[in-house]
Amino acid sequence: MTLSDSGGFIHDPDGIGEQKLAFVKELKNVKRGRIKEYAQKYGVKYFEGKRPWGIACDAAFPSATQNEIDVNDAKALVKNGVKCVAEGANMPSTPEAIEVYLKAKILYGPGKAANAGGVATSGLEMSQNSQRLSWSREEVDEKLHQIMIKIHESCVKYGKEEKFINYVKGANIAGFVKVADAMLDQGVV
Repeated sequence: MTLSDSGGFIHDPDGIGEQKLAFVKELKNVKRGRIKEYAQKYGVKYFEGKRPWGIACDAAFPSATQNEIDVNDAKALVKNGVKCVAEGANMPSTPEAIEVYLKAKILYGPGKAANAGGVATSGLEMSQNSQRLSWSREEVDEKLHQIMIKIHESCVKYGKEEKFINYVKGANIAGFVKVADAMLDQGVV
């Protein structure tokens, strides 16, 4: 229902379907335009210099900059009924905002888990290069899919609490265990 860039955000109460999304992809990826052009084309409201976190929603996907969502934004999201916050950037939520999510027991996907696909894809590219292989797009996508499933399973394994999965705890413990296992395997410890 909202899309933003560094200049502000649009709110489209009718939703952003396939045709509108195609317009946004062309606007941002090809024309390098501003999101306010969406408002002009589709006759929706544009909020200059504002962030979208006060708009009622079920799911929020902060995907731009570090510390994009502060404690007040997080409280507004929770108050407005958000059920899920999944980060698509490196640390877009402040530590205080994360505490709000965890206290409210909403589904919160921290960037280190939810946004791991980019790093994983880079790792797959390095593997192809070092082995002098060339995987098809479908093969890379399948390998990435399996990596993301394993990340989720690790977060659940280590983050399970009573009637709640704490993905922050799960991701942190899973990362620590992975490093500790590697150190043991290498004989460092």
